[in-house]
Parts: sequence; C-alpha cells; structure tokens
Amino acid sequence: MVRTASLFSQLLEQFPRTEFARLVKKHGAERHAKGFTCWTQFVAMLFCQVARTDSLREICNGLACCLGKLTHLGVAKAPNKSTLSYANEHRTDELFEDLFWVVLKRFRAQGALGAKKHTFRFKNKLLSLDSTTISLCLSVFPWAKFRRAKGGVKAHVLLDHADYMPVFVHLSEAKMHDSRALALLRLNAGSIVAMDMAYNDYKQFARWCEAGVYFVTRMKDNAKWESIETRDIPKYRNIRADEIIQLTGVNAQEKCPHPLRRIVVWNEEKQEEIVLLTNHLDFGATTLSEIYKARWQIELFFKALKQNLKIKTFVGTSENALRIQIWTALIALLLLKWLHHLSKAAWSLSNLAAMLRLNLFTYRDLRDWLNDPIKTPPILPIPEQLTLNLPGLGQAQKHLVQKQQTAT
Repeated sequence: MVRTASLFSQLLEQFPRTEFARLVKKHGAERHAKGFTCWTQFVAMLFCQVARTDSLREICNGLACCLGKLTHLGVAKAPNKSTLSYANEHRTDELFEDLFWVVLKRFRAQGALGAKKHTFRFKNKLLSLDSTTISLCLSVFPWAKFRRAKGGVKAHVLLDHADYMPVFVHLSEAKMHDSRALALLRLNAGSIVAMDMAYNDYKQFARWCEAGVYFVTRMKDNAKWESIETRDIPKYRNIRADEIIQLTGVNAQEKCPHPLRRIVVWNEEKQEEIVLLTNHLDFGATTLSEIYKARWQIELFFKALKQNLKIKTFVGTSENALRIQIWTALIALLLLKWLHHLSKAAWSLSNLAAMLRLNLFTYRDLRDWLNDPIKTPPILPIPEQLTLNLPGLGQAQKHLVQKQQTAT
C-alpha cells in the first residue's frame, strides 16, 4: 500500500486553495456558475498541458478514467466537454494570468527556481526582450487575422536572466509590431535589456537614456551616424570597432539626441560582422557583446515552451480560450522549471516533461520520483485481521463476527 498521493496531486499542492479562491473572488470568475468550479477548470487545463492532450474529448476522458483518483485533486467528477468549452470561452483569462504571476512571485521569494543563472559579475538586472508568433488557421480563428490567408497571435516576453522566467508577458494580435511593446515596459534604473533589431525605437531609446535604463541591440543597416570618439579595442578578442556616435538620420537626432555607442563584433561561426548599438558607455566592448549573445536564452525559453507544452494547437477557438491555454502553458512551464531545479537526476527539461506525462497518476513521493523515476516503490503489506475462535460464542455470534470481518 503506497501512502502518498499521485504526482499530479502533489503538483497541485503548489496552488493553495485559499490563494486560488481569493483570485476567483477578485475576478468574479464563478459568477452565475452552476456547479462547475474554476478549480475544476484549472485542473482540466493543467492536465491538458502536462499530459499533452489534443482535444477537449481527451481531457475529459483522461480525467474520467481516473475517477477514483480525482478526489485527491479536489475534483468531484470529470467535466463534460461542453461545460469545459463554455467555461474556457466565457470565464476571464485574467484569473489564470494573475495565478501565474502570484505563483511565480512566491517561487522567486522562496528560491524555488535556484540561484542566479547568468555568470556576469555586474549586479545590474539583465533582461532579454523578444516575441514569438503562434500561427493559426484563419478559417478556424477568424478573429486572429494576420495576413490575407493566415492568422496568428504574438507573445511578447521580457525574460529575467536570474532564473530564465518572464517578468513581463503581453499577448497581442500577430500584426502588432515588436517595437510597440516597448512602451508597455516598466523598468528600474540600472536594468540592462538585450533585444534584436526589430525593437529599434529612437524615441524609446531617448527615454531610457534619461531614466538610466541600458539597452543592447543590433543597429539598423540603413542608420545614419557620425563618429564622435574612437576607443581602443581589446587584443585577441572578436571586437572589430568601438566608438561613440551621434545619430544623424532624418528625425533620428531629434528623437534621440544622446550619444550612443557602436560596437562591431566578428561572428566566427557565421563569418560575418554584427554591429551593436548601446547606450552603456562604461562596460567593456567584450562584455557588451557577451550580453547580446546571452539574448539567446529567450529563444531557448520559447523552444522549451513550444516543444514541451500545448501552445501550437488549441482545444478552443475563441480568443479567451486561446489565452487561457497559453497562460496555463506558462504555469505548467513554471512547474517544470521548479521540478528541474529539485531533481538530482541529470536529465533534460524535455525528458522530465515526458516522464511526468507518463507518471501523472503514479502514487510516489514527488521528490523520490524526481531523483529515481524508474525505481519501483516498496509495497507495504496490507494488515490482515485474523478470525477469533473464542469459546462460548454461539453459531449465530460467530457468523456475525465473520460477516463483520469480511465487510472490513
């Protein structure tokens, strides 16, 4: 007899019901609800992500076949397809958005995601900004028009290099330009943001210069500039040029009158030059080139999200249902990162996600399973009650005792 709950139940323990109930009350998510709770909806959508189900039918049938184990999840019975579909379409996605940020904040406060990941010696907050487009079929998602015959949504993400988890996520239509997301950011002075060329916005660069926020990005090929100062380049490094410049293009100087820094880096792998633009005038050129190179971590974040969770195909066609599925995917990724940090086994995040999918309703201690997922848990002997042959008992009394023992 295994005296632990299932792995899925132990994962859900990271979402205290009182905390969840406060969020439900805050958003009025169960207003006019008739029995189907937001908790059951959350369990079903998290099961969709972790088990990688492809449809509402698979979600409901997958939970229904584990009916005896649902009580440990706080679910009375498996939902119906129509009920879950209606809830995903009409209940606000802000509940799941707030849940993600509340749990992420608690994990960070507890150090549940591990120590600082990047290896730079400076103490500035290092961030990476990028977006990823999720393609959709326009005939199925007519509200997500992107191009003439193609639909899509875009996720703008600001990644914290301390734990490689987001500090900002904005879901928008796919045709929204990346640079428009810059106005939504609220950054502290001293922060360093690494981003690609699509985020070139000279007005925003000027605001960041005045606020003490640093950026490292690629310079546009058609940018007009003049050199103010030429700096010495380090020996035996891949730095080709390092100079202070002033933008001279049409309206560029008016938008950003501050001096900027232009660094030319040689990419040995691709045999090409990369021209960087930054407002940080103090760091070494090599350090700044490594900061831009570290931007690759956000690409790995998108890769982990798309390969291990369900955000490329959706179980609902409304905008609200799609947003709920993306937010539950981020919650599931947060759990996977937490499990990956706890595990002492040297396995990749994708292997962890696959093994968890196959063992969701395995009854083992979560930490023991993380360290040795193949090991079979010991089976404890079930205590047996022996029949008592007491003298003086009549035949009817003996029959009653045997009947009670059989019932127990």
